[in-house]
Amino acid sequence: MASFPDSVNESDIGKAKLIGELRVPASPFDQKSGREAWTVAFAPNGSYFAWSQGHRIVKLIPWKKCLKNFSAGQVAEETSAASPPPSSIQSGDVSPEPCEHTIDCGDIVWGLAFGSSVPEKQSRCINIEWHRFKFGQDQLLLATGLSNGRIKIWDVYSGKLLLNLMDHTDVVRDLTFAPDGSLMLVSASRDKTLRVWDLKDDGNMVKVLWGHLHWVYCCAFSPDSSILCSVGAGKAVFLWNMDNYTLIQKLEGHHNDVVSCEFSPDGSLLATASHDTRVIIWDHQKAAVLMELGHLFPPPSPIFAGGANDRWVRAVSFCPDGRHIASLADDRRVRFWNLEERAPQATCSLSNGLCCAFSADGGVLAAGSQDGAVHFWECPRSISSLQHLSRMALRRVLSTRQVEALAIPRPLRDYLTYRVI
Repeated sequence: MASFPDSVNESDIGKAKLIGELRVPASPFDQKSGREAWTVAFAPNGSYFAWSQGHRIVKLIPWKKCLKNFSAGQVAEETSAASPPPSSIQSGDVSPEPCEHTIDCGDIVWGLAFGSSVPEKQSRCINIEWHRFKFGQDQLLLATGLSNGRIKIWDVYSGKLLLNLMDHTDVVRDLTFAPDGSLMLVSASRDKTLRVWDLKDDGNMVKVLWGHLHWVYCCAFSPDSSILCSVGAGKAVFLWNMDNYTLIQKLEGHHNDVVSCEFSPDGSLLATASHDTRVIIWDHQKAAVLMELGHLFPPPSPIFAGGANDRWVRAVSFCPDGRHIASLADDRRVRFWNLEERAPQATCSLSNGLCCAFSADGGVLAAGSQDGAVHFWECPRSISSLQHLSRMALRRVLSTRQVEALAIPRPLRDYLTYRVI
């Protein structure tokens, strides 16, 4: 069995450029479990990069400083991740430069998420007039999900612990903040639940989302914060309405555990990665499979894909340009896919990879591995067509059904609904 179909010549696929690595000093006893980099994350404003480097430690590094240390050349010149002047919650002091922090979370860190505050976005709890925390306009928080079921909230600029959220009864596997600046946090856990927390209401839990019968591996908000996708063991892909916290539907299509999910920047597409060797691109509004990105050829039977195979896909991430995604699989490859070509545009080698994420500008992909290290590659670059940019702008405000109702030619309708990429 092969990693690419017969129609694809592997020698014709480009090689992504490695621009740097962050490694953890190793001791003899560190060779055992506990040092995995289970998660990596970039701040929404591009100011910080964070990763769990194993043994309870999270490292927060100013992203511009990180790029300079890599001597990344053109990548460093094109990346303009300027950090806003941070403000302290308690005193309102302004710090001139972002600082590096090493955070001891007290237990193994499985999930990370950055959250930024928009002051005019009020808490959903309208009956409480007094709050312990008053978040500033440029507030940036980091949430860490731990092996003991706790969630700790940190001030990124000071590195101080702000909140300790306790309600999960098992590993908190993933975390995601609503992108609208409301500081609504959702946690996914091995206790088979998702929990919604309102950090502007001092971290009070708003709702428990029940429905998963097995572990929940990952969760992701749509760009407008109205929909949440959660994926887990037992082929589960769930969509939730986050206005009333109800289940919208379950998406059927995978043959094995689903471990990663992410929406496209315009919110019209959903990518899910599974141990069945595939990444599926969905029109989640119509529960339709638009594309399958295979990692094993010929495609395995559902029985083989549903068992132990050597092509488990561990992670998937959408590039901010909306045209590329990255996937990480057990065949020791990271693939950069161009959705317009439905084939890998570039690949790179990575042994024992666990997670990946694009930088805020889409210029760099970071991937964590079992030895606690993080590797960075320069992403394939191309200029988006005016057609694609127009489609993204339109799909940010119109759903698939609204587009289908427009009195426009069928080819244009198919393009706008991503039936034609």
